[in-house]
Amino acid sequence: MQADLQHAKRPVSAALAGPYGHPFHPIMVTVPIGAWVSSLVFDIASRFVDDPDFLAKGSLWLIGLGVVGALAAATVGFLDLLAIPTGTATYRTALVHMTLNLAVTLAYVVNFLWRRVGNGPTGPVPIGPIALSITCLAVLVISGYLGGKLAYHYGVRVADERTQAEGYRKTSEEH
Repeated sequence: MQADLQHAKRPVSAALAGPYGHPFHPIMVTVPIGAWVSSLVFDIASRFVDDPDFLAKGSLWLIGLGVVGALAAATVGFLDLLAIPTGTATYRTALVHMTLNLAVTLAYVVNFLWRRVGNGPTGPVPIGPIALSITCLAVLVISGYLGGKLAYHYGVRVADERTQAEGYRKTSEEH
């Protein structure tokens, strides 16, 4: 078991997934999360302003940016998945996390295409696409909880306790 735990802390490729103790996946997910939350803010705001077109168009492109960011984060996250031993609770949690994220990304692709129907985004964003965004974000919260469990509970790609302890040793000057 200890060997499996240590294996899950080491990157498959440090150049692609980030070096030991510094994984790229957690920082990369901030792009789609931020873009998709901002798109929902734009959606809602589009229903309360006199000229909503710029908000509807901005929301569309934020969704597109989020999809591109999610695919990049998923690629790096998949490398982290490869470091987790199969047949473990950690691996099962990672598979659910990945599946939810891919489902959300696919739903946002659908949302992007839905908004481009006809003349593209004009006027206030309709309730349907807004409801889809809210649903996607709710699923993303669940997936984010699982991602946190992978890092903070199971310690995937987190430095081991011996490495962490180095930060708590007092130097002779601090005594």
